[in-house]
Amino acid sequence: MHLPLRTCAAVALSLLLSFALTHVHAQALKIGSKRFTESYILAELLAQTARQAGAAAEVRQGLGNTAIVHAALRSGSIDLYPEYLGTIDREILGNTRPHSLAEIRAQLQPLGLGVDIPLGFNDGYALAMRGETAKRLGIRRLADLAAHPALRLGLSNEFIGRADGWPGLAARYSLPQKPSGLDHGLAYDALAAGQIDVIDIYTTDAKIAQLGLTVLADDDAYFPRYDAVVLYRLDVPQRFPAAWAALRKLERSIDEPAMIAMNARAELQGVGFEQIARDRLAGAATMAGGGGAMDKLLGPDLARLTAQHLGLVLAAVCAAVLIGVPLAVLAAPRPGPRALLLGAASLLQTVPSIALLAVLISLTNRIGAVPALVALTLYALLPIMRNCCTGLAEVPAGLKDAATALGLTPVQRLVHIELPLAMPTLVAGIRTATSITVGTATIAAFIGAGGYGERIVTGLALNDRGLMLAGALPSAALALAFEGLFGLLAWWLFRSRAAVPAR
Repeated sequence: MHLPLRTCAAVALSLLLSFALTHVHAQALKIGSKRFTESYILAELLAQTARQAGAAAEVRQGLGNTAIVHAALRSGSIDLYPEYLGTIDREILGNTRPHSLAEIRAQLQPLGLGVDIPLGFNDGYALAMRGETAKRLGIRRLADLAAHPALRLGLSNEFIGRADGWPGLAARYSLPQKPSGLDHGLAYDALAAGQIDVIDIYTTDAKIAQLGLTVLADDDAYFPRYDAVVLYRLDVPQRFPAAWAALRKLERSIDEPAMIAMNARAELQGVGFEQIARDRLAGAATMAGGGGAMDKLLGPDLARLTAQHLGLVLAAVCAAVLIGVPLAVLAAPRPGPRALLLGAASLLQTVPSIALLAVLISLTNRIGAVPALVALTLYALLPIMRNCCTGLAEVPAGLKDAATALGLTPVQRLVHIELPLAMPTLVAGIRTATSITVGTATIAAFIGAGGYGERIVTGLALNDRGLMLAGALPSAALALAFEGLFGLLAWWLFRSRAAVPAR
């Protein structure tokens, strides 16, 4: 038992060190993005511009909604990200009336943040309907929705909760509908299929024209302007002077038609974000597609994502073994503590993964590998501790008495008798924990920790089923590989136990 625990400890420490070196690179300009197409493209554009100036740049894509990416910026997990003035004004600063750029800068300064580099286009919020539905019902303006309470609204969860989103919009126009939460990337398909009637959109979305949608007029001017800018930590110009000078050259270089065209290449043609940014900087706009399903599955990022996913799984499971087995050994002989320990571990399993990640981000004040590893470790504890307790309880009392009669101390009896006999049951618990962790590790991509979830998150943003499968299939294959390895280990343990009487 000592050797596996030492091995787990060494693996966990080495992987944690690897993650620290990979995810906390002090000399790299760390650029984040939210989880929608335009933000992915702009983040890649900023990163490639910085690299052309000779700076190392690291992109952390798809970090989630405004709250998460802003928290990452405040904590220093990222240095800058593309944002919108209306969002900064209403959502981040909580202002109830529009403020000028100078006023917003003054309010951000005490937070250690700055806003600069207006990119040249406005990407506002709006509501949209299928053109034929809007024409049939005579709906052209947001105010017209009040006369149709039966309309089904499918709005993004962020829009439903934003200060400048649904609550204020419904109050301004006296709208009676009760919207359902829906991922922005899936809303267009649901609208086209007739499952919902109204969605929230970004005005530079490529699918507005493709699907022939009617954008409802904001006749009361509820929505502010959402001019694209760069929100950054105030020390960035000093830490990365060459990169910052290069980024400043992007000022007013992108108009709305250009942004719509870039979004269309990603969403309608399947072109990768890196290629779109590269073509934009080179002044080109090739019509190359994104490749077939096999190209996405075996893409150049497969090795990197596999290493990240495997690292998360092994580090979390090893940490859970190092924590869970000693706790289970201490609690197993005592019914009260055992019930309390397993009850607490069971309760952790009921906490939604995204909610747990949000709590851990606030507690650790960072995004990336650390909160992801903590969450995965907590989820892996229950099967390990439960099976360890069960295995120890199944050791015959006669063997324990015999060991005591032979003069073995409680520790010696545990190490030489009880744990070896409980090992097959404990390994079964580790097997279950590993399978759970392989699947759950895909959520790590939502906070920039990498893994196969990157493809799934990006696929959701683009509504690209092929890309989602390209993330799900390797994860399933990894789970099957672990099942095979644990099956061989279980067979070896069975053979070892069966050979004991002969020896």
